[in-house]
Amino acid sequence: MNMQDTKQFSFSTFWLDVEKRQLLHRNQQVILTRKALDTLSVLVSNAGRVVSREELKRLVWGDALVEEATIAQNIFTLRKTLGEHEPGQNLIETIAGVGYRFTGQVHPYFSEASPLRIGVSDNRRPLSVSKFQVRLRWIVPVLVVVLGLVAAIWRRYAPPHAPRIQSLAVLPFANLTGDPQQEYVADGISDALLTDVAQISGLRVISGSSAARYATTSLDRKIPQDLQVDALVEGAVLKDGDQFAVDVRLVHSADYHTLWTARFELSHHDLLGLNYTISRSLSRQLQSPGSELNVAPQSSVGTGNVEAYNEYLKGRFFWNKRTEDAFVKAIEYFNHAIALDPKYAQAYAGLADSYALLGSLPNAEMPRSQAMPKAKAAALEALRIDDSLAEAHTSLAFVNMQYEWDWPGSQKEFKRALALNPNYATAHQWYAVWLMAQGKTAASLEEELRAQRADPLSIIIMTDTAQLLIYAGRHDEAAKQAQRVLEIDPAFPLAHLYLAVAYIEKKDYPAATTEFQKVLAINKEDPWALSGLAQAYVLVGQTGKSEAILRDLLQRARSQEDLTIELAKVYAQLGENDRAFAWLEKAYRNRTGSLILLNPVPDFQTLHHDPRFADLDRRIGLPLPDERAALDRPPT
Repeated sequence: MNMQDTKQFSFSTFWLDVEKRQLLHRNQQVILTRKALDTLSVLVSNAGRVVSREELKRLVWGDALVEEATIAQNIFTLRKTLGEHEPGQNLIETIAGVGYRFTGQVHPYFSEASPLRIGVSDNRRPLSVSKFQVRLRWIVPVLVVVLGLVAAIWRRYAPPHAPRIQSLAVLPFANLTGDPQQEYVADGISDALLTDVAQISGLRVISGSSAARYATTSLDRKIPQDLQVDALVEGAVLKDGDQFAVDVRLVHSADYHTLWTARFELSHHDLLGLNYTISRSLSRQLQSPGSELNVAPQSSVGTGNVEAYNEYLKGRFFWNKRTEDAFVKAIEYFNHAIALDPKYAQAYAGLADSYALLGSLPNAEMPRSQAMPKAKAAALEALRIDDSLAEAHTSLAFVNMQYEWDWPGSQKEFKRALALNPNYATAHQWYAVWLMAQGKTAASLEEELRAQRADPLSIIIMTDTAQLLIYAGRHDEAAKQAQRVLEIDPAFPLAHLYLAVAYIEKKDYPAATTEFQKVLAINKEDPWALSGLAQAYVLVGQTGKSEAILRDLLQRARSQEDLTIELAKVYAQLGENDRAFAWLEKAYRNRTGSLILLNPVPDFQTLHHDPRFADLDRRIGLPLPDERAALDRPPT
């Protein structure tokens, strides 16, 4: 098949679909006029060959009369547009008095749904032996010469050996269907692909939340530096009637050289098989020579019901938004998926994730006492169906740790999850909290570092790192970590909050007050910021302001269960220990999640000497404060 027969090409960091008249630059559509796109298509299809102006006129404008200036204007537009996206590249060369030549390295790519045939038979009669022998005498010398020339050319022009890929990021696929309602399909395909390639032994795969930071922006040269990976996978989803087309490209991150690209075309009803087809094709490109292909037989789909799979994809789409309203929608979609396929383990795992995080929010939608048992039940059902789901083990571990205070059971589930998927950042992140709660500070920070390696741009993981550094007494490092988060997202409240706490520990109370007030500018009712500000006012002697905040928190506590810990902190700072313990008891009865970090938080250090504190530790299953030093040994 020659270049003129091909309908899709990649060059530099662009994809061109001749048939659909579509040009993409790293998954973002490039707007060009119809004639400019047709001109580009002709040049790219004839890459390396001079296309005369007459030929260009005929192929682009047909019999219509067109002036030389019109052709020149189209060429100017193309150069300008391509140059804006890839500065310094001149992909279109003018051959004076003749025409134009496309100089970029062009890669044709073909549909995986219609693989190329190699060695198609024909109906010609076989040669007789005698004729074959005669021809062979002439063919052999000629063949030797030709092969020698081919070998020489190959040695001179062959591309360098494909780089070894040890780390990879799957970027969010672009939804180019023209229908915003299909966004979940693009997200679902990239998420499933990420899950599948994470099973390849020895390959470090970056979590989707870091890659998601590039969902709405064109790729730039900073991505490999940010994500610290050898290669990137990018893709786009297109739709024509009932047909889906998914373009996938594997790119070497050092120079954005295209290592592999393909188009997959299937109907909407074949969407289940599409993920597996893409995963297996990509995995072949990533496998080391001689190693065994390691993709699960049924991929990450987990159901044979396409409607259930669609509901699952919608559930994950909303779950990833991480808001109360989105969790409620996600639960609805996961329940729909389960109704369509009661044996759908992944849908139960999604349900467990949604209930667990919903139960961790100070929300009115569902009290913690209802959400957490529902999360556990869903996780157990997911694991009854399929014990290999790392996400379900992690959700079960989270509930066991934060709600049931089952420390041996939660650790067992965390370790099982990480054995199944060492790249799962959330499991590392939450296990780091387990280790900190149990007095293993050095091991906790090491585990949190693993979470960052798996998801280097996750602002919640970076913020959790700042929190754990505060608990470790490394306040300068904590402040730098929080500031790093705020460079990425200046409006992230938790980063301001932990920066304020770090400043308090550094005794820089004015700076702490400023940071707490920044949180309240985002959400004037944030209980953590109000509690922190009240404590800061106590430390600078402004008890009147502190008591005003305290009265407001007490008023709100009549209808909100989630303020118990924050009120206990303020009373501890005021030296009113009896009231502090009264609120801690209420937190214990509510099984408040923050209690698992009762020992390392600086707010309660003045209470450590009180026998009531040791009794609370014992009931939660925590080591006593004076036992933590013996437990805090570096991990072996």
